Amino acid sequence: MLIHELTAQTHVPTKTIRYYESIGLMPRPKRADNNYRHYTQVDVERLRFIANARALDFSLDDIAEILTARDKGIAPCQRVLDTLTHHLTQIDQRIADFVTLRESLRQLQSEGASLPLDDVRGEHCVCYLIKTYRESGKVIITEGET
Repeated sequence: MLIHELTAQTHVPTKTIRYYESIGLMPRPKRADNNYRHYTQVDVERLRFIANARALDFSLDDIAEILTARDKGIAPCQRVLDTLTHHLTQIDQRIADFVTLRESLRQLQSEGASLPLDDVRGEHCVCYLIKTYRESGKVIITEGET
């Protein structure tokens, strides 16, 4: 099959397929007499694996290690599990960070709603809250600032 057919079957753009070939994730395909790339069903399955792994946020390096192990006849299952565990840990941290960010934004919104909206210089309005937030990490309004 030709590259456009591989793209149709896998929904991976031709430019991406060529890139994967250039970095070794996909093997260089055989060429027909007209120099067109010729792909097999094995290439379809490999590219689907790569696309699925990318959709799960595996890095290209992770995918390369998994495919290299598999190409050498070594089961990559532990590597996949380790990568999944690492991703879950990162996601849990990002969720915690987003929860903290949401709390900070809600506090800024609440505090800012009670401040004037016409302070061009930003000394006594919600803009001041944002300006001072970085220094303190929290919203603080003292009596003289409102």
